[in-house]
Amino acid sequence: MTLSIEDTRRSDREAALADLEDESIHVLREVVATFDRPVLLFSGGKDSIVMLRLAEKAFWPGRIPFPVMHVDTGHNFPEVIEFRDRRVAELDVPLVVASVQESIDTGRVVETPGKARNPLQTVTLLDAIAEHRFTAVLGGARRDEEKARAKERIFSVRDEFGRWDPRNQRPELWDLYNGRHRPGEHVRVFPLSNWTELDVWGYIRREAIAVPDIYFAHRREVVARDGMLVAVTPFTPVRDGERARVETVRYRTVGDTTCTGAVASTAATVDEVVDEVAASTLTERGATRADDRTSEAAMEDRKREGYF
Repeated sequence: MTLSIEDTRRSDREAALADLEDESIHVLREVVATFDRPVLLFSGGKDSIVMLRLAEKAFWPGRIPFPVMHVDTGHNFPEVIEFRDRRVAELDVPLVVASVQESIDTGRVVETPGKARNPLQTVTLLDAIAEHRFTAVLGGARRDEEKARAKERIFSVRDEFGRWDPRNQRPELWDLYNGRHRPGEHVRVFPLSNWTELDVWGYIRREAIAVPDIYFAHRREVVARDGMLVAVTPFTPVRDGERARVETVRYRTVGDTTCTGAVASTAATVDEVVDEVAASTLTERGATRADDRTSEAAMEDRKREGYF
């Protein structure tokens, strides 16, 4: 039987997804074998949802052997927080919530009125790592998202101050990873490094993974701001000179409400989202994340300080 070109392409995509899954599961098992106190960053966004599914498969039939942590700005989309809590309860995984609001209340960081809280997450994250003595922090960052993330190794050492030095990274040959670190240091681990946004959605389709509804087309009140469609919320009210309107939109990535824009879209199913992402010429962060637009090196500067 001769396969059609489309059947061959589909078979190739399925094989590529299987290889990515195998690599990520291998990384997750290496982390548990190497580190005594790992944690998985889980926001309720699509990448962390896929990470949690991979962890579920990696250690089945046992329970996921580490907690999950959300660095919570307090300015989140309610649908995402509801999903986060429901998913964690389903898997019976311990949830650590590191609160930016608590960091503000205790004077660890200072909030600038009218500005996003995203930059404040760094201190909150590093404080939580120190408090819980986490030695490995699993994140859902991918190399295709942004230039600074493309520089990351899968195992990325942070010094005793949580800082990242892109010039001082360890070689990673084949599937051999070096998790050694000095007391006070920790390692960020990125099992999805070699995935793309399209891979993530392909895996969500293959595994029939639930994601928050805001990833699909819906009607929402928005304003056009800085080249993005920003939701009208208590944290992002309409400014003078702006006009709110109701649009059919969806979210490609989910940060908090103050830094994440929506995109005009009619993609209401996973298949439609896959088709839309396949045709896109912009990464999701480039299209919808205000915190990456402050400068060409915005992400790298934050990562050097200890950001995700």
